[in-house]
Amino acid sequence: MSIWELFVKSFVEDGGYKEVLRGLAVTLVTAICALIIGIILGTIVAFTQIAKGKGPILRFFKGFFKVYVSIFRGTPIAVQLLFIYFVIFPAIGLGLMKAEIVGLIIFGLNSGAYVSEIMRGGILSVDKGQSEAGRALGLNNTQTMLKIVVPQAVKNVIPTIGNEFISLLKETSVLSFIGVMDLTKAFREIGSANYEYTIPYLILAISYLVLVFIASGIVKLIERRMRASDNR
Repeated sequence: MSIWELFVKSFVEDGGYKEVLRGLAVTLVTAICALIIGIILGTIVAFTQIAKGKGPILRFFKGFFKVYVSIFRGTPIAVQLLFIYFVIFPAIGLGLMKAEIVGLIIFGLNSGAYVSEIMRGGILSVDKGQSEAGRALGLNNTQTMLKIVVPQAVKNVIPTIGNEFISLLKETSVLSFIGVMDLTKAFREIGSANYEYTIPYLILAISYLVLVFIASGIVKLIERRMRASDNR
């Protein structure tokens, strides 16, 4: 039996495609939800880091978030996944939490660290004259930030946020380290059924390539529409 025949048998006859579909769903849901968590958390961190003031509470959160960003940007996602899942969560009584949920939380925290720097850079890239114009119109600092600065900052960081999503898609391949049935683990199990990994891993690589191609196309479409709205 050829390697293609072995793959077809495992993929179709033995129902391997069901695990692939399940793994694809887990990969997409993890990447999308992690990005949403990352945007929300990263925006909060960015606002805290650029906030002006010398109060003890603000200083505490500035220091806390600085450590958080340094840790999650300075260590590999695989190390974060393994350490938090096998060490931190069991130590605080969360060892029985589903691996899928743990993976989603960790990827969200990881994304938040990167998005915080993206958002901070986007906010700082907005001309200071915009803030002065907002205050001249009678808006306070919060209103100026939310109504004038943030919308412009978001437009500036859309391409980078898109790249963050693409990175998350690819990085989800390490979810299998904690037993999650993601796309990578699904194809690995198809290969392990007959100890022939050539075709499963080839299809796996193509699958990620297609996902990244689609995600890149969506990001470019959003960019074009935003540029078109600016030109109106």
